[in-house]
Amino acid sequence: MTEPAQPPERLLTALESALRHDRLPLLVLLILVPLVCWLWIVVMARDMYGQMTGASAWMMTAAWDAPHLFLLWAMWAVMMAGMMLPSAVPTLLLYGSVARRRRGGAGAAREIYAMALGYLVVWSAFSVAVTALQRLLARLLLVSPMMEITSPAAGAVTLLIAGVYQLTPWKQACLKTCQSPLGLLMRGWRPGTGGAFRMGLEQGAYCVGCCWALMLLLFVGGVMNLAVIAALTAFVAFEKLSPFGERGARLSGAVLILVGGWMLVR
Repeated sequence: MTEPAQPPERLLTALESALRHDRLPLLVLLILVPLVCWLWIVVMARDMYGQMTGASAWMMTAAWDAPHLFLLWAMWAVMMAGMMLPSAVPTLLLYGSVARRRRGGAGAAREIYAMALGYLVVWSAFSVAVTALQRLLARLLLVSPMMEITSPAAGAVTLLIAGVYQLTPWKQACLKTCQSPLGLLMRGWRPGTGGAFRMGLEQGAYCVGCCWALMLLLFVGGVMNLAVIAALTAFVAFEKLSPFGERGARLSGAVLILVGGWMLVR
């Protein structure tokens, strides 16, 4: 189920090759797209916690028709893209390096974009699920119009769910795949743009499996709280890119369980 960690020198060689040839995809996927997403998030957050005269005010309504639900989904989809895409860029560049070697250098950039699209499609589908969850919590009066959990007990349960999942074998298996993607790329290689898109779907599924519980913490700290969004983005990158990511996941799980248990009994 899991892939063994790849030799560091092999990963570094592939990344160095990608950085030499795929600078434009690196610029687009690591800087341009996340920057646009973060600018949109900042504007929404400043409006929600400020004058509430823009899109955030339109979202704070009791009448949730299709346009309002679409805007809520778009908020989540843009947020997930801004939070998750940067930590996936090394995997995308590795894919480009392998694609170039297999095809003699032709079409690698196009396939990198196709894989990135597949990756983002999965997170967009996750955004549909979390949009439905938010509307359910709002209907149960467990989430305020400011998109924060109103019940201490519900907040504690959310922390416990996230903490317990951090310690499960499913979390560790998905995290190992995200940390060492080269084995997955070689084992499940699919040629062409369509194959790259399907591999992006697969990588995105592992990434959702790794991080979905952490995303629930947005409800506890505030869905549009910039400090919480930035902290989760940094922690996800630490888990996936740092050699201490697995230990960090276990430690964070223990901390979340302790805090959640304390909130329940206090």
